[in-house]
Amino acid sequence: MSPKAVHFGGGNIGRGFVAEKLHLAGFEVVFVDVVDSLIEQLQKTKEYTVTEIGGEGEKVNKITNYRAINSKHNEKEAVDEIATADLVSKSYENAWKTDANPRIYSQVTCAVGPNILKFIAPVIGKAIDKRTASKPLAVIACENAIGATDTLAGFIKDSKNTPQDRLSSIYDRAAFANSAIDRIVPGQDPNAGLNVKIESFYEWVVDKTPFAKHGHPEISAIKWVDDLNPYIERKLFTVNTGHAAAAYYGHARGKHTIHDALQDSEINKIVHNCLAETSHLIVKKHGITAEEQKAYVEKIISRISNPYLEDVVERVGRAPLRKLSRKERFIGPASQLAESGDKVDALLGAVEQAFAFVDVEGDDESAELAKILKSTEAKEVVSKVCGLESSHPLYSKIVPIVEKVQSNKGLK
Repeated sequence: MSPKAVHFGGGNIGRGFVAEKLHLAGFEVVFVDVVDSLIEQLQKTKEYTVTEIGGEGEKVNKITNYRAINSKHNEKEAVDEIATADLVSKSYENAWKTDANPRIYSQVTCAVGPNILKFIAPVIGKAIDKRTASKPLAVIACENAIGATDTLAGFIKDSKNTPQDRLSSIYDRAAFANSAIDRIVPGQDPNAGLNVKIESFYEWVVDKTPFAKHGHPEISAIKWVDDLNPYIERKLFTVNTGHAAAAYYGHARGKHTIHDALQDSEINKIVHNCLAETSHLIVKKHGITAEEQKAYVEKIISRISNPYLEDVVERVGRAPLRKLSRKERFIGPASQLAESGDKVDALLGAVEQAFAFVDVEGDDESAELAKILKSTEAKEVVSKVCGLESSHPLYSKIVPIVEKVQSNKGLK
């Protein structure tokens, strides 16, 4: 009998990354989501394909042995599946996912987007409280956010989701591990159905310290480490910073894809300059050598430049409010650099382009950003959007940027 993994999020990341790796590791995957049409499609379709795209060509994996549950209509069924799973996960989409391992170590994974964590916490909390297995459930949030599993655990431990008299024993039933994931999922073909096109490169790093007592799940796709923070910040401040900078500058200059943007020598140089600033922080803070980080930067720029990914700039740039927030890809590294008096000029240029990413068709956050810029004074925008206090050394550098965007866009 196959081990069982429950994954919150049946979107492209859930199907194309997490579920693929769980399937290849021998797991039965149970998708949990609230999108009716997606769940119905998963229930009616017995297999789909994941096409990995890389410089060496394409590789197609057929994914089978999965089920799907709509937790909006069948919460009890979802709770029962999680309570008896080997692993539960969540990935960074508006959906949910899980995975498990051959050690009978229960695990939950999810990929639903950082803002959705609080909505999946009640279901997971009920399942953890119901769990009777001798080993705890492994809970892993696979998000583009620092400490996402800690955030999810906080929601699960809230009195609304876990009886307070059960909190002292919750770690007997669940182990919460932060993770860092890295894989580009470009825009998909309009008639792809459940099939997913994804880059061949991936990195999935998980903190192993919560599993010290029982041992961590044996999943070959995961790299287990004692200190996750260097991996999280290196990925977020290199891959995500570079990807988003290319997208925002590309959008401003009428480029269609990230490949097109980085073919522009000026944009390419700007992105390199942004990553030179974040690299200075990464090398200084985490002890990674300058040579290693430089090689990593070049590898990342080569990856996001892949013309076969057909990665549209508006897709990469979407959700600017989240990407301009305090711990994210621009303000996160820039704030730390500013605190030590280091150079942030290139990052500030990217921040300007991100603020100018307004009223983009199909992106609710860009429309909301336009409303905020139109109705709010620049100083309040910086506090509200970027989470910076007026005393922070970065604050005074961003206020005039916001004022400039408001003027150029006719929002003030």
